[in-house]
Amino acid sequence: MDSEARKRLLISVAVLFAVNITLICLSKAEAAVYRQGSTGSVVRQIQQKLSDWGYYTGPVDGIYGSKTTAAVKYFQSKNGLTADGICGPATLKAIGISAGEGTSYGNNISLLARLISAEARGEPYVGQVAVGAVVLNRIEHPSFPDSLAGVIYQPGAFTCVTDGQFYQEVADSAYRAARDALNGWDPSGGAIYYFNPATATSGWIWSRPEIVTIGKHIFCS
Repeated sequence: MDSEARKRLLISVAVLFAVNITLICLSKAEAAVYRQGSTGSVVRQIQQKLSDWGYYTGPVDGIYGSKTTAAVKYFQSKNGLTADGICGPATLKAIGISAGEGTSYGNNISLLARLISAEARGEPYVGQVAVGAVVLNRIEHPSFPDSLAGVIYQPGAFTCVTDGQFYQEVADSAYRAARDALNGWDPSGGAIYYFNPATATSGWIWSRPEIVTIGKHIFCS
């Protein structure tokens, strides 16, 4: 390779590197701003905090609708912020949510999808969403860890984590199911446990109040 070709190659690599860095920065900036139409776990946190403080009376469903926008405007006006109904870094900080938390949404989808794929591969789609919902319900329950990773990696919680299935290829449907669960769809009816009666070896799990059966899984409280 002559010097001119080497120079062009180096310039191309540098440009590609710069573009990638810019895209990453833009992605993080966008992820840290929430407005009407946004969805996900961070939106649920915003709604829950504003609900706890009396600013919000709508459902805590992870969907940034008109009621959430109005509640954010109300909060902003009472706390010396620009009342535009948009949760940017300043508003998130005032609410008590790190601006960087939004960048974890994609990681949450990937982690939850991996669990869903391992636990509910071959189940009907609604059953896959229900398994994801159980994980999220546990986060809100005082008997379980208060983070997605904490629930999934809790010792003894999911056999797929210890038997290696958790690390197998993730089904495409599991990613969609993870998004639906994170956006508030809960076909399990609020369940915090599920089991396959054909393979369950624990007598204790049969004592849990049954909520609904979806596919091969019984979901219970």
